[in-house]
Amino acid sequence: MNFPLYIAKRYLFSKSSNNTINIITGIATVGVIIGTLALFIVLSGFSGLRTFSLQSLNTSDPDIKITATKGKSFNFDTHIKTILTNQKGIASYSKVIEERAFFEFNQKTHIAYIKGVDFNYTKVNSIDTTVYIGTWLDTKIPLGVVIGNGISNILSVGVFDFIEPLKIYVPKPGKGYITNPINAFKKINTQPIGIFALVGELDKKFTFISLELAQELLSYQPNQISAIELNVTNIKDRNQVITNLKNNLGSEFTIETREQLNAVIYKMLNTENLASYLIFTLILIIALFNVIGAIIMMILDKRDNLKTLYNLGATIKEIKRVFILQGFMLSVFGLFVGLVIGVVLVFLQLKYQLFMITPHLAYPVELTFLNTITVIITILVLGFFASILASSRISKKLVE
Repeated sequence: MNFPLYIAKRYLFSKSSNNTINIITGIATVGVIIGTLALFIVLSGFSGLRTFSLQSLNTSDPDIKITATKGKSFNFDTHIKTILTNQKGIASYSKVIEERAFFEFNQKTHIAYIKGVDFNYTKVNSIDTTVYIGTWLDTKIPLGVVIGNGISNILSVGVFDFIEPLKIYVPKPGKGYITNPINAFKKINTQPIGIFALVGELDKKFTFISLELAQELLSYQPNQISAIELNVTNIKDRNQVITNLKNNLGSEFTIETREQLNAVIYKMLNTENLASYLIFTLILIIALFNVIGAIIMMILDKRDNLKTLYNLGATIKEIKRVFILQGFMLSVFGLFVGLVIGVVLVFLQLKYQLFMITPHLAYPVELTFLNTITVIITILVLGFFASILASSRISKKLVE
């Protein structure tokens, strides 16, 4: 057996005659375990939040969105239809209209967006799966609308309330000053037939109506829309599809991906994940000072033994290696215990939903190989450097 490794194992697993050394070593081990556990739980929690947020975006936003470079709307003519029909890689597309509007229900008001969609919309986005009360848009109910849960709470509006309609106002098109506010807005009375719940921001932002009703409200022509949303058959081919669409449609249209549409959210998720990792790594570094202290105390406690080893022929380098290995093994032991506890807790949260955000939504966590490797590398690297720093106290003067 390697001489430094053998001595390091003896020092690590055998109790010292000085009880203070045993206590300090125990505190250092517990510190590594808690630091490992905290880092793993935080990374798993942020991974879960990221996955949950991205799933919400995948539900609400298309793979590709086409809008006019200038102006709010454009005509969906046969030329555009032919391009989309002949383009390989497009699974389906939907014509939509988005516009800011004023909502009123039973003397309560709210400003949000209407989103007029055709009945191919659910093939592009699965927003209909988030409707938890009522139903999705139906051709049999032309004035029916589907509102967000946030809008429902603000306006205190439910579904199929036949006594009071949900009133939607938009400014009438035109130029000049408004001389009569009463005639400045166009209004439609609608019937909420469904309530969807996705994330707080979207729940307060959108109300879905039929494309025809949106065109009527905004005084649009039958082929006038504000965007085309589409999904691709294979996400790996999306860039090629976008390139072909840009070549065929020209500079009059702006083509954006889901990531570009939600660039701020993606950047925020990445920043939060990195910030949490750095913060808890800093806490872990502080905890590893206990390892440094424990090794230094062990060096002082074993000073006589070290003199004996030196006189028997052990070099200073070999003696340093003893305590480097001891500190490293202590870190590995704390890593193993902390990681096992962390994996068990994450598994229990996934299976039994121990911690809830709302009565119906468990706190999202995710057990990933990347998080596990990140924690292992972080602990091993920091533990190794802590051991080197502590063992640097050993010098020839100490053992002579």
